[in-house]
Amino acid sequence: MDRDRNKTLLLELQRADGTGNGRCADCGESDPEWASYKLGIFICLNCSGIHRNLPQISRVKSLRLDFWENDLLEFMKKHGNLCAKAKYEAQVPPYYYVPRSCDCLVLREQWIRAKYEREEFLATRVCQDPRSAGTREGFLWKRGRESRQFQKRRFLLSAREGVMKYYTKESRGPKAIISIENLNAMFQTEKIQHAHGLQITYNTDGQTRNLFVYHESGKEIVDWFNAIRAARYHYLRTTFPNVPEPELIPRITRNYVKEGYMEKTGPKQKEAFKVRWFCLDSQERNLMYFKNPLDAFAQGQVFIGRMDEGYEVRAGLPQGVRVKKRKPAITVVTPMREFVFICENDREQREWIDALNGVIAQPLTG
Repeated sequence: MDRDRNKTLLLELQRADGTGNGRCADCGESDPEWASYKLGIFICLNCSGIHRNLPQISRVKSLRLDFWENDLLEFMKKHGNLCAKAKYEAQVPPYYYVPRSCDCLVLREQWIRAKYEREEFLATRVCQDPRSAGTREGFLWKRGRESRQFQKRRFLLSAREGVMKYYTKESRGPKAIISIENLNAMFQTEKIQHAHGLQITYNTDGQTRNLFVYHESGKEIVDWFNAIRAARYHYLRTTFPNVPEPELIPRITRNYVKEGYMEKTGPKQKEAFKVRWFCLDSQERNLMYFKNPLDAFAQGQVFIGRMDEGYEVRAGLPQGVRVKKRKPAITVVTPMREFVFICENDREQREWIDALNGVIAQPLTG
């Protein structure tokens, strides 16, 4: 029967070596069980939902649940993920963020639209140089530090000048001039509670300053994110010309390796435990804590060095410390003192210990 035969052949094609079909063509998720029969690619369930919103460009079917006609099967044989990648990703700039399955919806959707709808990366397209791509001006909704309300603010990014500025009122000068040298951006859709929420961070007077912004348009906010990445890439490429590309790319922008609530006590380890929001920045080797997740500045931070420098993370409390709550604890040992944190549950404790150990194990970079 054609139905069973074609399904078997399709699944064999998905697993075939040298085709790239074993991972989603758009986010890299393993064992994709859907396919676009207009593009000839194998995709995961999540990406198939995005493709459904592009009916003029893509049509999807399940590999296992839907009937595949002979002509569609032949089309899939002639194409496949590597073939599509060669066509639709021929000119992806090195600074452009290629999302993975764990990334937020707006990043994955705009990547898919950029490839297949707008065809931004075809071989016939001219790849924009990072200095030009890292120049942008426009309005974003920014959360006020004091008011905590989002207000429209004008932002200006210039890779040429090496700065990003934002303005509160047109008649005044910039509210802040941010050096691209220590600029970072990451999507924070859950924390900001907006599908297009972006967190911009930079260093000022030895502290990390957080800006929380969004734009109504998914394309616009992703374009801003990639413009920041282009400006950062231009800065890194010109400042460190001899550093190999694979080492440079991960340093363009970064996400925190772990975020969430824990409780902390003071240096005497007898003070009352207080709930704080923690962010672990592996590049800066800092564990920052905030009273609220959307605070502009951290209340404090703990530097996380290497084990051979006297840094260590342990499960449980230090000897002699007692707490009333029966919850899992973490002790971070530094050369100066021990920091004690209480986690909500065992899973959170394991994740924090793994994340902190990952930072301790990584070499110090200049």
